[in-house]
Amino acid sequence: MKEKLSQVRCQFIEQVSSVNITQLLDGLLKDRVFNYEEKDSVMEDHTKRARARSLLDMVISKGNSASEKMIGHLERIDPILCSDLGLSCNQSAQPATPPPGALSGSGTAACTVEEFWKAKQSDSSVYSVTKASYRSRVALLITNIEFSHEARRNGAEKDEEKMEKLLKNLGYEVVRHRNCTGQEINNALTDFTDHPKLKETDSVVVVIMSHGKLGAVLGVNWKDGDDDPDEFPINNIFTLLGPEKCPKLVNKPKVIIIQACRGGYHHAYAP
Repeated sequence: MKEKLSQVRCQFIEQVSSVNITQLLDGLLKDRVFNYEEKDSVMEDHTKRARARSLLDMVISKGNSASEKMIGHLERIDPILCSDLGLSCNQSAQPATPPPGALSGSGTAACTVEEFWKAKQSDSSVYSVTKASYRSRVALLITNIEFSHEARRNGAEKDEEKMEKLLKNLGYEVVRHRNCTGQEINNALTDFTDHPKLKETDSVVVVIMSHGKLGAVLGVNWKDGDDDPDEFPINNIFTLLGPEKCPKLVNKPKVIIIQACRGGYHHAYAP
Protein backbone atom coordinates (compact mmCIF):
# COMPACT_ATOMS: atom_id res chain seq x y z
CA MET A 1 0.00 0.00 0.00
CA LYS A 2 2.80 2.45 0.77
CA GLU A 3 4.12 1.89 -2.77
CA LYS A 4 0.74 2.97 -4.16
CA LEU A 5 0.89 6.21 -2.20
CA SER A 6 4.49 6.82 -3.27
CA GLN A 7 3.51 6.45 -6.94
CA VAL A 8 0.81 9.15 -6.73
CA ARG A 9 2.67 11.47 -4.36
CA CYS A 10 2.90 14.44 -6.72
CA GLN A 11 -0.73 14.14 -7.85
CA PHE A 12 -1.97 13.87 -4.27
CA ILE A 13 -0.04 16.95 -3.14
CA GLU A 14 -1.40 18.94 -6.08
CA GLN A 15 -5.05 17.86 -5.93
CA VAL A 16 -6.01 17.20 -2.30
CA SER A 17 -7.96 20.02 -0.62
CA SER A 18 -7.27 21.65 2.75
CA VAL A 19 -10.57 20.30 4.09
CA ASN A 20 -9.62 16.77 3.05
CA ILE A 21 -6.24 17.08 4.76
CA THR A 22 -7.95 18.00 8.03
CA GLN A 23 -10.42 15.12 7.70
CA LEU A 24 -7.64 12.65 6.93
CA LEU A 25 -5.69 13.81 9.98
CA ASP A 26 -8.77 13.39 12.19
CA GLY A 27 -9.34 9.87 10.88
CA LEU A 28 -5.72 8.84 11.27
CA LEU A 29 -5.65 10.28 14.78
CA LYS A 30 -8.73 8.23 15.66
CA ASP A 31 -7.03 5.12 14.23
CA ARG A 32 -3.94 5.90 16.34
CA VAL A 33 -1.79 6.09 13.24
CA PHE A 34 -0.90 9.63 14.36
CA ASN A 35 -0.67 11.11 17.83
CA TYR A 36 -1.66 14.69 18.64
CA GLU A 37 1.90 15.95 18.34
CA GLU A 38 2.26 14.49 14.84
CA LYS A 39 -1.09 15.91 13.77
CA ASP A 40 -0.14 19.36 15.06
CA SER A 41 3.21 19.22 13.27
CA VAL A 42 1.41 18.71 9.94
CA MET A 43 -1.03 21.56 10.61
CA GLU A 44 1.84 23.92 11.46
CA ASP A 45 2.86 24.01 7.79
CA HIS A 46 1.65 27.26 6.26
CA THR A 47 0.60 26.14 2.78
CA LYS A 48 -1.81 23.45 1.63
CA ARG A 49 0.89 21.78 -0.46
CA ALA A 50 3.28 21.65 2.50
CA ARG A 51 0.61 20.09 4.74
CA ALA A 52 -0.23 17.53 2.06
CA ARG A 53 3.45 16.67 1.60
CA SER A 54 4.04 16.25 5.35
CA LEU A 55 0.90 14.16 5.80
CA LEU A 56 1.68 11.77 2.95
CA ASP A 57 5.37 11.35 3.78
CA MET A 58 4.59 10.59 7.42
CA VAL A 59 1.99 7.98 6.48
CA ILE A 60 4.31 6.30 3.95
CA SER A 61 7.09 6.16 6.56
CA LYS A 62 4.73 4.27 8.91
CA GLY A 63 4.31 1.40 6.46
CA ASN A 64 1.57 -0.55 4.70
CA SER A 65 -0.99 -0.66 7.51
CA ALA A 66 -0.97 3.12 7.95
CA SER A 67 -1.07 3.61 4.18
CA GLU A 68 -4.07 1.29 3.82
CA LYS A 69 -5.96 3.17 6.52
CA MET A 70 -5.26 6.50 4.82
CA ILE A 71 -6.46 5.18 1.46
CA GLY A 72 -9.61 3.90 3.14
CA HIS A 73 -10.29 7.31 4.64
CA LEU A 74 -9.66 9.00 1.30
CA GLU A 75 -12.14 6.64 -0.40
CA ARG A 76 -14.76 7.72 2.11
CA ILE A 77 -13.93 11.44 2.17
CA ASP A 78 -13.29 12.13 -1.53
CA PRO A 79 -14.13 9.14 -3.76
CA ILE A 80 -13.61 11.22 -6.90
CA LEU A 81 -10.02 12.09 -6.00
CA CYS A 82 -9.36 8.52 -4.82
CA SER A 83 -10.61 7.12 -8.12
CA ASP A 84 -8.65 9.69 -10.10
CA LEU A 85 -5.46 8.65 -8.29
CA GLY A 86 -6.23 4.99 -8.93
CA LEU A 87 -6.23 4.19 -5.23
CA SER A 88 -8.34 1.56 -3.50
CA CYS A 89 -7.99 -0.89 -0.66
CA ASN A 90 -9.70 -4.15 0.17
CA GLN A 91 -11.27 -2.80 3.33
CA SER A 92 -12.27 0.76 4.09
CA ALA A 93 -10.83 2.42 7.19
CA GLN A 94 -14.36 3.06 8.41
CA PRO A 95 -16.90 0.23 8.83
CA ALA A 96 -19.63 2.61 7.59
CA THR A 97 -18.31 2.09 4.06
CA PRO A 98 -19.08 -1.50 2.99
CA PRO A 99 -16.41 -3.48 1.13
CA PRO A 100 -17.00 -4.35 -2.54
CA GLY A 101 -19.58 -7.10 -2.99
CA ALA A 102 -21.22 -6.55 0.41
CA LEU A 103 -25.00 -6.54 0.57
CA SER A 104 -26.77 -3.23 0.99
CA GLY A 105 -29.85 -2.76 3.16
CA SER A 106 -32.08 -3.62 0.20
CA GLY A 107 -30.34 -6.97 -0.30
CA THR A 108 -28.60 -5.93 -3.53
CA ALA A 109 -24.84 -6.12 -3.98
CA ALA A 110 -23.09 -2.86 -3.12
CA CYS A 111 -20.73 -1.53 -5.79
CA THR A 112 -17.34 0.10 -5.55
CA VAL A 113 -16.93 3.86 -5.90
CA GLU A 114 -15.63 3.46 -9.45
CA GLU A 115 -18.51 1.15 -10.43
CA PHE A 116 -21.03 3.60 -8.99
CA TRP A 117 -19.38 6.50 -10.83
CA LYS A 118 -19.42 4.68 -14.18
CA ALA A 119 -23.04 3.59 -13.70
CA LYS A 120 -24.19 7.15 -13.07
CA GLN A 121 -22.17 8.48 -15.99
CA SER A 122 -23.98 6.13 -18.36
CA ASP A 123 -27.45 6.90 -16.93
CA SER A 124 -29.14 9.49 -19.15
CA SER A 125 -31.58 10.41 -16.37
CA VAL A 126 -28.72 11.58 -14.11
CA TYR A 127 -27.18 15.04 -14.54
CA SER A 128 -23.72 14.57 -16.01
CA VAL A 129 -20.79 15.35 -13.71
CA THR A 130 -17.23 14.78 -14.89
CA LYS A 131 -14.14 14.65 -12.74
CA ALA A 132 -12.94 17.89 -14.33
CA SER A 133 -16.23 19.69 -13.64
CA TYR A 134 -16.28 18.40 -10.05
CA ARG A 135 -12.86 19.92 -9.41
CA SER A 136 -13.98 23.22 -10.98
CA ARG A 137 -16.92 23.83 -8.66
CA VAL A 138 -17.10 27.35 -7.25
CA ALA A 139 -19.47 29.09 -4.84
CA LEU A 140 -20.08 32.68 -3.73
CA LEU A 141 -20.67 33.33 -0.02
CA ILE A 142 -21.67 36.82 1.17
CA THR A 143 -22.30 37.45 4.87
CA ASN A 144 -23.33 40.77 6.42
CA ILE A 145 -22.80 40.94 10.18
CA GLU A 146 -22.06 44.54 11.22
CA PHE A 147 -24.53 47.30 10.25
CA SER A 148 -24.34 51.08 10.60
CA HIS A 149 -27.98 51.53 11.67
CA GLU A 150 -29.39 48.02 12.13
CA ALA A 151 -28.74 45.44 14.84
CA ARG A 152 -25.65 43.29 14.63
CA ARG A 153 -26.39 39.77 13.37
CA ASN A 154 -25.00 37.93 16.38
CA GLY A 155 -23.99 34.37 15.59
CA ALA A 156 -23.70 35.02 11.85
CA GLU A 157 -19.99 34.21 12.02
CA LYS A 158 -20.88 30.66 13.00
CA ASP A 159 -23.40 30.44 10.12
CA GLU A 160 -20.70 31.64 7.74
CA GLU A 161 -18.16 29.14 9.10
CA LYS A 162 -20.54 26.17 8.84
CA MET A 163 -21.77 27.15 5.37
CA GLU A 164 -18.21 27.50 4.08
CA LYS A 165 -17.32 24.09 5.51
CA LEU A 166 -20.40 22.51 3.89
CA LEU A 167 -19.62 24.02 0.49
CA LYS A 168 -15.99 22.90 0.62
CA ASN A 169 -17.05 19.39 1.60
CA LEU A 170 -19.26 19.36 -1.50
CA GLY A 171 -16.22 20.18 -3.62
CA TYR A 172 -16.75 23.93 -4.09
CA GLU A 173 -14.06 26.57 -4.00
CA VAL A 174 -15.60 29.33 -1.87
CA VAL A 175 -15.31 33.02 -2.84
CA ARG A 176 -16.14 34.85 0.38
CA HIS A 177 -17.20 38.45 1.07
CA ARG A 178 -18.24 40.03 4.35
CA ASN A 179 -20.05 43.23 5.39
CA CYS A 180 -21.03 44.53 1.95
CA THR A 181 -23.20 47.41 0.82
CA GLY A 182 -25.90 46.70 -1.73
CA GLN A 183 -23.62 47.92 -4.51
CA GLU A 184 -20.76 45.78 -3.24
CA ILE A 185 -23.02 42.72 -3.29
CA ASN A 186 -23.87 43.54 -6.90
CA ASN A 187 -20.17 44.01 -7.69
CA ALA A 188 -19.28 40.69 -6.03
CA LEU A 189 -21.82 38.86 -8.18
CA THR A 190 -20.63 40.65 -11.31
CA ASP A 191 -17.02 39.65 -10.56
CA PHE A 192 -18.19 36.10 -9.83
CA THR A 193 -19.60 35.78 -13.36
CA ASP A 194 -16.05 36.25 -14.67
CA HIS A 195 -14.55 33.51 -12.48
CA PRO A 196 -12.33 31.29 -14.67
CA LYS A 197 -13.77 28.06 -13.24
CA LEU A 198 -17.31 28.78 -14.46
CA LYS A 199 -16.48 27.46 -17.92
CA GLU A 200 -15.75 23.95 -16.59
CA THR A 201 -17.92 23.74 -13.47
CA ASP A 202 -21.02 21.53 -13.37
CA SER A 203 -22.89 23.88 -10.98
CA VAL A 204 -22.63 26.99 -8.81
CA VAL A 205 -23.96 27.98 -5.41
CA VAL A 206 -24.66 31.57 -4.31
CA VAL A 207 -25.33 32.20 -0.61
CA ILE A 208 -26.25 35.64 0.78
CA MET A 209 -26.90 36.12 4.50
CA SER A 210 -27.98 39.50 5.87
CA HIS A 211 -30.93 41.49 7.15
CA GLY A 212 -33.63 41.74 4.51
CA LYS A 213 -37.04 42.87 3.40
CA LEU A 214 -39.49 41.72 0.75
CA GLY A 215 -37.56 41.34 -2.51
CA ALA A 216 -34.23 42.70 -1.25
CA VAL A 217 -31.19 42.00 0.89
CA LEU A 218 -30.04 44.93 3.04
CA GLY A 219 -26.59 46.42 2.67
CA VAL A 220 -24.62 47.32 5.79
CA ASN A 221 -25.51 51.04 5.50
CA TRP A 222 -29.27 50.52 5.12
CA LYS A 223 -31.39 52.99 7.09
CA ASP A 224 -35.16 53.04 7.34
CA GLY A 225 -36.63 56.03 5.52
CA ASP A 226 -33.69 56.77 3.22
CA ASP A 227 -34.69 58.01 -0.24
CA ASP A 228 -32.00 55.82 -1.80
CA PRO A 229 -31.82 52.81 0.54
CA ASP A 230 -28.70 50.65 0.66
CA GLU A 231 -30.10 47.35 -0.58
CA PHE A 232 -29.60 44.66 -3.20
CA PRO A 233 -32.65 43.51 -5.22
CA ILE A 234 -32.78 39.71 -5.17
CA ASN A 235 -33.94 39.60 -8.80
CA ASN A 236 -30.53 40.99 -9.80
CA ILE A 237 -29.10 37.53 -9.06
CA PHE A 238 -31.14 35.97 -11.85
CA THR A 239 -30.18 38.76 -14.25
CA LEU A 240 -26.46 38.52 -13.49
CA LEU A 241 -26.37 34.70 -13.64
CA GLY A 242 -28.70 34.52 -16.64
CA PRO A 243 -27.71 33.56 -20.19
CA GLU A 244 -27.10 37.11 -21.41
CA LYS A 245 -24.76 38.17 -18.60
CA CYS A 246 -23.21 34.75 -17.91
CA PRO A 247 -23.40 32.38 -20.91
CA LYS A 248 -20.87 30.04 -19.24
CA LEU A 249 -23.63 28.91 -16.85
CA VAL A 250 -26.28 28.11 -19.46
CA ASN A 251 -27.97 24.76 -18.67
CA LYS A 252 -25.98 24.39 -15.44
CA PRO A 253 -27.70 24.12 -12.03
CA LYS A 254 -27.56 27.29 -9.95
CA VAL A 255 -28.38 26.95 -6.25
CA ILE A 256 -29.40 30.27 -4.66
CA ILE A 257 -29.66 30.45 -0.86
CA ILE A 258 -30.91 33.67 0.76
CA GLN A 259 -30.99 33.95 4.55
CA ALA A 260 -32.35 37.45 5.11
CA CYS A 261 -33.98 37.86 8.53
CA ARG A 262 -36.70 40.50 8.80
CA GLY A 263 -36.36 41.69 12.35
CA GLY A 264 -39.81 43.21 12.71
CA TYR A 265 -41.46 39.78 12.59
CA HIS A 266 -41.34 37.50 15.61
CA HIS A 267 -43.12 34.39 14.31
CA ALA A 268 -41.53 31.30 12.77
CA TYR A 269 -41.63 32.86 9.32
CA ALA A 270 -42.17 36.24 7.70
CA PRO A 271 -44.67 36.53 4.81
